[in-house]
Amino acid sequence: MGSMAKRKTTKKKKTRKKASALHSLFSFFKSERFFHTFGLLMILFSALLFIAEISYILSWKADSAGLYREQAHNWIGWTGRHLATFFVEQLFGIGSVLFAVLFFIYGFKVLFKHSLVPIVRFTIHSVIVMFLLSLILAIVLLPFEDYINLAGNIGLQTYLAGQYYLGKIGVVIFVFFLVVLYLTLMFNISFSLPKREKRERAKESPGGEEVADRYNTVEFAVEGEQEDDFASPPEPQESLEEQDKEENEAEESDGFEEVQARAGEPKEQEEVELLVEKPKEEKILSEKKIADIKDGDHIGVEEAFDPRLELPHYQYPGIELLKTYEHANAAVEKEELEQNKQKIVDTLNNYKIEIVKIKATIGPTVTLYEIIPAPGVRISKIKNLEDDIALSLAALGIRIIAPIPGRGTIGIEVPNRNPQIVSMRTILASEKFQTSKFELPIGLGKTISNESYVVDLAKMPHILMAGATGQGKSVGLNAVLASLLYKKHPTELKFILVDPKKVELSLYTKIERHFLAKLPDSEEAIITDTRKVVKTLNSLTIEMDNRYELLKDAQVRNIKEYNAKFISRKLNPLHGHRYLPYFVLVVDEFADLMMTAGKEVEAPITRLAQLARAVGIHLIIATQRPSVNIITGSIKANFPARIAFRVISKIDSRTILDSSGADQLVGKGDMLLSTGNDLVRLQCAFIDTPEVDNITAFIGAQRAFPHAYYLPEVEDDEDANSFDIDSNDWDDMFEEAARIIVQTQQGSTSLLQRKLKLGYNRAGRIIDQLEAAGIVGPFKGSKAREVLIKDELSLEQFLKDLLNKG
Repeated sequence: MGSMAKRKTTKKKKTRKKASALHSLFSFFKSERFFHTFGLLMILFSALLFIAEISYILSWKADSAGLYREQAHNWIGWTGRHLATFFVEQLFGIGSVLFAVLFFIYGFKVLFKHSLVPIVRFTIHSVIVMFLLSLILAIVLLPFEDYINLAGNIGLQTYLAGQYYLGKIGVVIFVFFLVVLYLTLMFNISFSLPKREKRERAKESPGGEEVADRYNTVEFAVEGEQEDDFASPPEPQESLEEQDKEENEAEESDGFEEVQARAGEPKEQEEVELLVEKPKEEKILSEKKIADIKDGDHIGVEEAFDPRLELPHYQYPGIELLKTYEHANAAVEKEELEQNKQKIVDTLNNYKIEIVKIKATIGPTVTLYEIIPAPGVRISKIKNLEDDIALSLAALGIRIIAPIPGRGTIGIEVPNRNPQIVSMRTILASEKFQTSKFELPIGLGKTISNESYVVDLAKMPHILMAGATGQGKSVGLNAVLASLLYKKHPTELKFILVDPKKVELSLYTKIERHFLAKLPDSEEAIITDTRKVVKTLNSLTIEMDNRYELLKDAQVRNIKEYNAKFISRKLNPLHGHRYLPYFVLVVDEFADLMMTAGKEVEAPITRLAQLARAVGIHLIIATQRPSVNIITGSIKANFPARIAFRVISKIDSRTILDSSGADQLVGKGDMLLSTGNDLVRLQCAFIDTPEVDNITAFIGAQRAFPHAYYLPEVEDDEDANSFDIDSNDWDDMFEEAARIIVQTQQGSTSLLQRKLKLGYNRAGRIIDQLEAAGIVGPFKGSKAREVLIKDELSLEQFLKDLLNKG
């Protein structure tokens, strides 16, 4: 009995050991160490296989002859000789080199949990290419029997079988058909006969060459055609990563962070309040863009175009780059509230004005005292006591709102003794800003009720900002720019910065290749020269006109609908369509421009303000001299959103806001915002110069575009007026361009770009030649040139006369 018990115990121990060993083995196979080891082994195998195959291709005769001998001529020795013999001779010949590439990609995926390319799609295409290459080499090398090994056994046997059933000529034709079919599906080649209308539309590509350089835009299927996996055009490396996201969902977060760290991108410090959580936030933004596509389009998420893939590892600035201020939470004492309340009540009682109720709402800079007067008290009577109440409270900046819209009360705004600093960090970290779904969200500051105030620049759509020197205009501009930098990707937004003072916006030079736009011939992205400002404004009007042409062709009404259609791959880049970023023009000192350029600046500014909203061009104009000769009626009429910091007089306040109140502000960021209906008093968010420097340095250190976004070129008046050219030097497309100009009666460089599919420089030279010949008139700024010949018959006679003279 004792021996039996010992045997059972021994068996149990052995069973437990086996179970423990199996458990350890399974644990190892599931562990990270196994995947790291397996990935490294696959990469090592791919390297050895690649070298062995290359060596075999160079010395295959010697290796084949000595296959069963001890000596090996292969660079990897005996093992390399047998590996190469199997992969090259028995499989796909020379094309089997792609096996080494495939093993490397698989190993990289296992090791780093991140794919260099879409694995399934790349594998399918690799096998197809290897098979076709093997088949073609079999056809070519069969007459040379010594070299037939390089074709591979699969291609050779397939060719021999095809020759048996189809004959030599038949199999060649069939292979040619397979190659053409594959290329057609791969590159979406169209065989339809081009009609005149389609040819003309295909040429309508404003700045097409420039766009191709700036954006790696892929080819799209024409509307109405159905795409499959093989119909998708070859995409740049970044978009290959995007297509592989579906395969990496389980490890998406880890892989993304690892790739960023290896790429040398700046790391975000750990903090609880992060503005952008990556890569989760980017995914949310991508889904938001895709959600804008209309229902019924049936576009899958994996098929949508993502413009941000041009800078796939771009990191949004972190909230830790901004400062926290000591006096950010300065509280108003109860004693101060009681004293002010009693003084207001006593002052009103002195003038026999009875109050039913009074309550206080504490804000960062001012406290709003809401009073309900007794029945029969005239509001105007209280309004006229503004100076007396200010005298009794011994405070500046008293403002009476009689009545407060929608409340049925009268408001008296009284500045706090210890005003609170509203930091930019507080606004950008607020839930209101972070969860905002606005197209261009701006965190301006806090209201009297101490709530973060966030607006959408896309709906405003332009801002006129004014205030005396030192009252917070430049800080306000920085707050606007910082808000947009924290929310938008470089491919979604571009700034045009005008700084006549040359020092206020200079910090943004660091992000020139990320967020700034400029003229192609401009050395500096921050515009400080008045002449450059005029050219830039005229260039923006050309860009606006070009965008309206694109919207018309796409049959949409605004930039949001257009980009949604482009993202869903319903617009063909071959027809000039491209993703349109938002443009924000910022002018820091508008008064200086008006004094030096006057109407040359006012005309394009007014035209942009009137028309540019729908195509995503928005203006922010700031000035410290809000006089009527600076802020003219035509400018005011097109700027419904106005921000007024403290000004000196009521006249200046009325010039900006059409009402008084800005003269009673306390300064240091205290401001009034008018959106057309009513006035909102805000304390502007404070962002200091070192904080702006931190943000721009963080963005500037990351991978960027090759250059700033180039605006359309604009000709100088001097060049246009003095240009002359010999008829022997006319462009080859001179006559065709002349016919297009006369047919359309539009002397526009961008028109020639679209119709003739030319770059801007060549189209500009042709326009100069047309002017020298007398077909079009001189340059007129943002307007198209006048066409001097009115019909084609007259043009033909004119061209004959020119040739006879030549």
